[in-house]
Amino acid sequence: MRAFVFPGQGSQSVGMGRVLADASPAARELFQEVDDALSQNLFRIMVEGPESDLTLTENAQPAIMANAIATLRVMQKEAGFSLADKGDYVAGHSLGEYSALCAVDAFDIGTTARLLKLRGQAMQAAVPVGEGAMAALLGADIEKAQALADAAAEGEVCTVANDNDPSQVVISGHRGAIERAVALVKDHGIKRGVLLPVSAPFHCPLMQPAAQAMEEALAKAAISAPLLPVYANVLAAPIADPEEIKMRLVEQVTGRVRWRESVAAMWDAGVTEFVEVGGKVLGPMIKRIAPDATVRSIVTMDDIEAALAAF
Repeated sequence: MRAFVFPGQGSQSVGMGRVLADASPAARELFQEVDDALSQNLFRIMVEGPESDLTLTENAQPAIMANAIATLRVMQKEAGFSLADKGDYVAGHSLGEYSALCAVDAFDIGTTARLLKLRGQAMQAAVPVGEGAMAALLGADIEKAQALADAAAEGEVCTVANDNDPSQVVISGHRGAIERAVALVKDHGIKRGVLLPVSAPFHCPLMQPAAQAMEEALAKAAISAPLLPVYANVLAAPIADPEEIKMRLVEQVTGRVRWRESVAAMWDAGVTEFVEVGGKVLGPMIKRIAPDATVRSIVTMDDIEAALAAF
């Protein structure tokens, strides 16, 4: 069994999409569709930067999605590839869940781009700059990370945001609490705590205003039943009902990204091959969760040709 997975924020880089667009009319068409949907020249920011503009959450989120779906579009339009025929499940890390849903035709490309633009804007607006923070805990499992978050909170928000793999957990919350947590890592048997260069504390209760904004937007968004089940971040379980998908996407804004559990659950369900579309971020995490899994990343035209030959 095979799962197609889609990366989240942090996988963006200036120049992304350029090679695909140069090589493929299908990719150029996809990037134009996203630009049209957003009334913005996002592709120019992806290709030319500056990096400060691409890193803005409201640009990074639709850009990462567009790059992944363009990769898929090249495979579909130029080689007749069918994700529904070649895959069993899809999943995405945080915003990657939207890419996954677009890949299986739950949302069309324009809807996905607009939802992610709004999601980025709403997440940025939810907490004044400087009041929140996130930190990666290296050499931490979920139990150690939770104990550290509880110890550092002191009445502020400090919670596990991303359970990425057995050795990496991300915490999120008020800046003071996150800084206290980083200072306490050694006391909790954790190798290192690193403050992340993010503009807002994602996936924690401070994001509630953004969750409300997404609830309103998703209520109006057209959605279809996905071609394949999607493993929801907040459940670490597959779902396919359109209304439940919307509900879980709202919960995802404040909820934990249960990536480690999702990959483990897919492995237990019989998935032996994981294909990361549009990035090389999730593959190393997956190998730490399911060491015997086959992992493939599709980023370049050469990757596309190799994958098509292998499927």
